[in-house]
Amino acid sequence: MDLRYPIGKFKYEEPLSNDEREACLAKIEETPARMRAAVTGLNEEQLDTPYRPDGWTVRQVVHHVPESHLTSYTRFKLAITEDEPTIKPYFEDRWAELDDARRAPIALSLDLLDAVHGRWIWFLRSLAQEDFQRTFRHPEIGIVSLDKNVALYAWHGPHHVAQITSLRERMGW
Repeated sequence: MDLRYPIGKFKYEEPLSNDEREACLAKIEETPARMRAAVTGLNEEQLDTPYRPDGWTVRQVVHHVPESHLTSYTRFKLAITEDEPTIKPYFEDRWAELDDARRAPIALSLDLLDAVHGRWIWFLRSLAQEDFQRTFRHPEIGIVSLDKNVALYAWHGPHHVAQITSLRERMGW
């Protein structure tokens, strides 16, 4: 198994059916609870263990997820309220090296993840089917539909949760 991608790399086939989209929304909605379950009972030393050689620590992964999801939530709102907006990318690897990602208590990010997902899911479920065909422009990737972004984040949360749970399994935690 590739420790970077314990559930495999992201794959997307356009467009999503209503049932596929609903399944994606359910995965996004479940992410906060699954992340909490993945880190329950871990001590500080375990939180500061990389999930793979030369990888982020569990703590960095936990802090990364709400940062990424908050960014995605904002991108969805931009795409709904503007015509094909160009979004700003960010260097997630650099963010992960900042002091808050390396040392802050994970409870802060677990609570943020709950709040972001509460608003995000409310917003996503309020959209009409045709809204998911709206797009934004990523300067490095190109045009991204909201359908594709839904599928990406339905993968993203479980991807990072699996990095933690597979580490726990390997370490016997």
